[in-house]
Amino acid sequence: MNITRKKFVRSFILLAAVLRKPLSIFSSTDTGGPIPFKRVRPGEKAWPSTDAWDKLNKSVNGNLIPLKNPFTENSELLFKNIRNPYFINADPALTQTLGWVDAWQSHPSVYAVEAKTTSDVVAAVNFARENRLRLVVKGGGHSYLGNSNAPDSLLVWTKHMHAVEVLEQFVPAGCEAMQAAEPAVAIEAGAIWVQAYNEVTTKNGRYVQGGGCMTVGVGGLILGGGFGSLSKYYGLAAAALLEAEIVLADGSVQIVNACKHPDLFWALKGGGGGSFGVVTKFILRTRELPEFFGAVFGRIKANSDDAFKKLIEKIMLQYRDKLFNPVWGEQIGFHSDRSISMSMLFHGLTTNQAQVSWQDFVNWTKENASDYSWVEPFGIFTLPARHIWDPAFLRKFASNMIGTDDQPGAPEENIYWKGDGEQSGQFIHGYHSGWLSQDLLKNENIPQLTNAFFETSKLWSFSLHFNKGLAGTRPEEKKAAANTSINPSVLDAFALLILAGEEGPAMTGVNGQEPNLSEARAAASSMRNAMGRLKKMVPVKGSYLNETDYFEENWQESFWGSNYKKLLAVKNSYDPEGLFFVHHGVGTEIWSPDGFTRLK
Repeated sequence: MNITRKKFVRSFILLAAVLRKPLSIFSSTDTGGPIPFKRVRPGEKAWPSTDAWDKLNKSVNGNLIPLKNPFTENSELLFKNIRNPYFINADPALTQTLGWVDAWQSHPSVYAVEAKTTSDVVAAVNFARENRLRLVVKGGGHSYLGNSNAPDSLLVWTKHMHAVEVLEQFVPAGCEAMQAAEPAVAIEAGAIWVQAYNEVTTKNGRYVQGGGCMTVGVGGLILGGGFGSLSKYYGLAAAALLEAEIVLADGSVQIVNACKHPDLFWALKGGGGGSFGVVTKFILRTRELPEFFGAVFGRIKANSDDAFKKLIEKIMLQYRDKLFNPVWGEQIGFHSDRSISMSMLFHGLTTNQAQVSWQDFVNWTKENASDYSWVEPFGIFTLPARHIWDPAFLRKFASNMIGTDDQPGAPEENIYWKGDGEQSGQFIHGYHSGWLSQDLLKNENIPQLTNAFFETSKLWSFSLHFNKGLAGTRPEEKKAAANTSINPSVLDAFALLILAGEEGPAMTGVNGQEPNLSEARAAASSMRNAMGRLKKMVPVKGSYLNETDYFEENWQESFWGSNYKKLLAVKNSYDPEGLFFVHHGVGTEIWSPDGFTRLK
C-alpha cells in the first residue's frame, strides 16, 4: 500500500470513528464545547411556519386550537367560574391548580391538539418530535407539580377521549396461555374518575380502584401509582392495570401488558405520567362490590398539651388495635389547635359493626370529658355501595356533601365532593409527604411516635392517609403492588403522612386575585421546618410522587427507591431523545428545569 493509500485509510478510520459519536459534536461553542440540544420557542427561526401548523391542523381534522391566556381579561367572571372543577376541565388553557409559590404558575401552551382519536395523538407527537417542540399532555389537569402545562409548548389535550366500556371477560393480548379471563373496564385517557365509577359501580355493580377525588384524571393517577379511599382493601390502582395502549416518542402505537413490552408495562405502573409516552387507553381489572360502604366523621379537641399528648397516643392505639386492617381507609388529622379529626371510610361493614370498632375510643372520651370536647360530633354513616358515586342518589340524599357543575347545559352526572372542590383554582404554599413504617406502631415505639406528632403539630397541621400505605392490606394486593414501579417503601407503610397548605383561588399577576406571597413564603418555611422536625424524630421513607414537594431533594430515590435504575433504563430505551419531559420525571436530571435544554 503506497503512502497516499495509507493516509486515505487512516483518514477513513478517523472519519468512521467521528460518525459513531453523538451528533452534537458537529456544533460547538466559542470555547470549543458542544452546543446542548434545545427545543424551539415561538419567535425563533426554527419555530414551525404557519403552513406547517395548518398541515398539522388538517391531519387532526381541524382539532388544532390556538390558546390564549385566560387571565388577561374578565378575571372577575373567570374567578367566579374557576371554583367549578368542570369549568377548568373544559378549558385546555386552565389547570386545576393555578400555581405554587416560587415554583410554577399555570400558563397555557401555544397550541393544543384536541385529541379525539389515537391518530390525533400520533400526529401531535410526530409534529413535536420533528420540530423540536416542548410537548405537554393534559387529561384531568390535576398535577400539583404543574406537569399538565408549560409555556411555549404544544399540548396534547385528551379530555374528549373519555369512553368507558365495561368488559365481562378480558385477557391481555398475547397472554392467552398465561392469564385467565377476568372482568375489566377499558377507559380512555381523558376520562375522570366519576365517569369511570358511574359506569363500573352505579350501572354495573362492580368496583375499579381509582382516585378519591371524582374529577381527578384516570391517566395521571394510574401512571403515578394511584390510591383511592379503599386502597387498603383493593390495593394500588396501578396494580390493577392489565393492558395499555400507548403512543411512543417515535410515533408508533403499541399495546403493552405482561406479555408485550413487559418492561414498559411495569414502568407505566407507577413510573409517573408524561414520562414514557402518551397512554391513550387503560384496561383495569374490576372487583367485587360489597353491600355497604361507610364513613366515620368527627373532631375532638383537648384542653391542654398534656391531654393532647394522651389523645394522640390513644388514637394511634385505636388505629393499631381496631382499624389496622383492609377494611379501614382514609385519614386522621392532627391540628395545631390541639384537635384531632377523623374522616375515615370503611368497606363492607354495617353501622353496628363499625360502631364496635370505635366503641372503646368513644367510651374513653366520655370518661375523660373534662379534658376533651367534640367540636364536630362523632358520627357513623353507611350507604349502599352501589350508590357511593351515583349522581342521582347523591343529589337526592347527600346534597350537602357534593358540588354540582353549574354551567348551562351541564350533564346531571357532573358532581364532585365539596371538599375536593375547595382545591379548584388553588395556589399551593407547600406540600410534603412520606411513608411511615408499621414498625412505628409497636408498643416500644408508640411514645416516640406520639411525641413526634405532638411536636410537629405545634408547627403545622398534618394528616395520616392510611389507605396510602399498604401494610395491613390483603396479601394478594400487596403482592400485586410489589410488581409495580412505585417506591417499595409503600409495602411496609401503615400510612402516608401529608403536610400541606394553600390558598385560593388565586393567581399571581391578576389584579384583585393575587396570592399573598409573603404569607405563602412564611407558610412554606413553616411547613419545611415541621417536616424537618418530624424526620429528625421518626423515620420517614420516600414520598408519593403524585402528592409531594415540588422542591423534593434526591427525588429519584424518594419517588422510586430501588426501582429508579430500572425505570431509567426503560426511559432510555423507549424515549432516548427525551421528548417526554415532566418536572422530576424519570430521566429529567439531564435537562434544564423548564425542559427546553438538554444539558448532557
